[in-house]
Amino acid sequence: MAMIEATQEGMPTREGDLSVESHGMEPIPESARYGSVARVFTVWFTPNLVPAAFFIGTLVTLSFLQLGFVTSILAIVVGNVVGATFVALLATMGPRLGLAQLPAARLPFGKSIVVPGLLNWVSTIGWDGINNVFGAIALTILIPGLPFWVALVVIVLAQGTLGVFGYEAIHLFEKWGALLLGAMFVILTISIFGQADTSLTDGFKGLDQVGAFVAMVAIVASFVLAWALYASDYTRYLPSDTPPRKVFWYTLLGMGLASGWLEILGLLVATKAIGGESSDTIYSVLGGTGSIIASVAMVAIVIGTVAVNAMNDYTGSLSLQAAGVRIRRIYSAIVVAILGFGFTLFLQNNGDFSLNFFNFLLFISYWISPFVGVVLADWWLRGRHADARSIVDFGRLPSGTLALVALIVGFAVGIPFQNSSLGYEWGGPFNYVTANYLHGADLAYYVGGAVAFLIYWFGARSSLQRA
Repeated sequence: MAMIEATQEGMPTREGDLSVESHGMEPIPESARYGSVARVFTVWFTPNLVPAAFFIGTLVTLSFLQLGFVTSILAIVVGNVVGATFVALLATMGPRLGLAQLPAARLPFGKSIVVPGLLNWVSTIGWDGINNVFGAIALTILIPGLPFWVALVVIVLAQGTLGVFGYEAIHLFEKWGALLLGAMFVILTISIFGQADTSLTDGFKGLDQVGAFVAMVAIVASFVLAWALYASDYTRYLPSDTPPRKVFWYTLLGMGLASGWLEILGLLVATKAIGGESSDTIYSVLGGTGSIIASVAMVAIVIGTVAVNAMNDYTGSLSLQAAGVRIRRIYSAIVVAILGFGFTLFLQNNGDFSLNFFNFLLFISYWISPFVGVVLADWWLRGRHADARSIVDFGRLPSGTLALVALIVGFAVGIPFQNSSLGYEWGGPFNYVTANYLHGADLAYYVGGAVAFLIYWFGARSSLQRA
C-alpha cells in the first residue's frame, strides 16, 4: 500500500477560509500554520454537548451500578479528568508535528499502523451511528410525521458536508456552535433543575459500592478517552511554537466541562429516564408537545449531532489514509458518513438501545488505552520531537512490530479486568478478575494502558535514545 504524495495545496490559509480542504494526512508545513490556540477549547466543547453524554449520566440507575447522587457526581468528575487528561496530552503533538493523530502514530507503529488505523476508522463509523440515533429522533420530534430515515438523511448530509470541507469549516462550526449550544443548554439546565431528583442513594455497600463507583468512572472516562484517537487532528495547523501547556488545558477544560455538564443533567433526571433514549427523555422532561423549551432542546440536539459527527467523518478519513489506503481525504469522509448512516439503521432496528450503547461504549474502546500507552511512551522517549516527514511514505516505514505487540498484549492482559455484558455472554477470561475479585470495578483501561506503555518503553528505549 502506498500513500498519496505530499502537497501543500488544498489547505486552509487563515481563520474563516472555507475552501475545501483536499490536503490529506501529510504534515502541515510551517508556512501554512495559523490560528488561535483558544479555538482548541471550542473545538472540544461543542462536540461534547451531545445526548450521548446526557445518556451516560442516566446509566447510574443500572442494576450493577445503583449509585447515589453524590457518588455519581464524584464519578463524573473523576472520570472526565482521567479521560480528558490523556486526550490533552496527545493534542500537544499536533503543533509540534503538524500531523493528525493516527498519521502521527506511524512513528511507533510503522507499517503496523494498519491495525489501529482500521480499528479507528470502524470506531468513527460506530460513533456516527450512535450519535445519529439521537439527532434523527430529535428531528422527527421537531417535525411530526417525518420518517426516521428522512431525518437521518438530513443529519448525515449536514455532517458529511462539514467533514468534506474539513479542518477550518469544523473549527468555525464548533466555535459558533459553542456560543449557540452553550446558551441553549443554560436555558435547558435551568428548566431541568426545576424538576431534578437528587434523592438517589447508593444501592451497594462496602467494596461492592467501591466497585460500582470505579465502574462508573470507567464508563465516563471511556466517553472522553475515545477522543484520544482524534486529539491532534484539530491542532495540527497551529504554529509549531504554540505553548503545549495552553493546548493541554484548553483541550482538557473544553471536553471535561461539556461532557461533565451534560452527564450531570442526565443524572438529575436519571429516575425518569430508565430504559429511555435521551432525545425522547429530554423532550418529555421539558414538557413535551407544545413546550418551546422542549423544542429548543431538540434543535440543540440536532446541532450537537452534526458537530460531533463532522469530527467523526473528518478523523475517519484521516485514519483510513494513515492505514495506507490510497483514497483522497474528501472521498474517505463521504464513505464514513454513508457507512455511519447504515450503522444507525442497524442500531435503530436491533434490540435494546441502552444495552447496545453500553456495550459499544466500553468494549470497542478497550483497545484505546493500550494505543495511548504506546504513543505516549514513544513521544516521551523521543523527547517530544520527531521528523514528521519520515512517516509520509508507507513503503519506507519500519515494521512497528514492538508497538503492535505492546498494543495486543496490553489489550489481552486487560480482558479479565473488563466489566462488559458481552464478557458475561461469552464467558472465558472476559470479566474474570473484575467479577470474582474486584466487585465489578472495571480496571481494564488502566491495566491495558500501563502494560502497553511499559512494554514499549523498555523495548524501544535503547534504540530511540541512540537515534
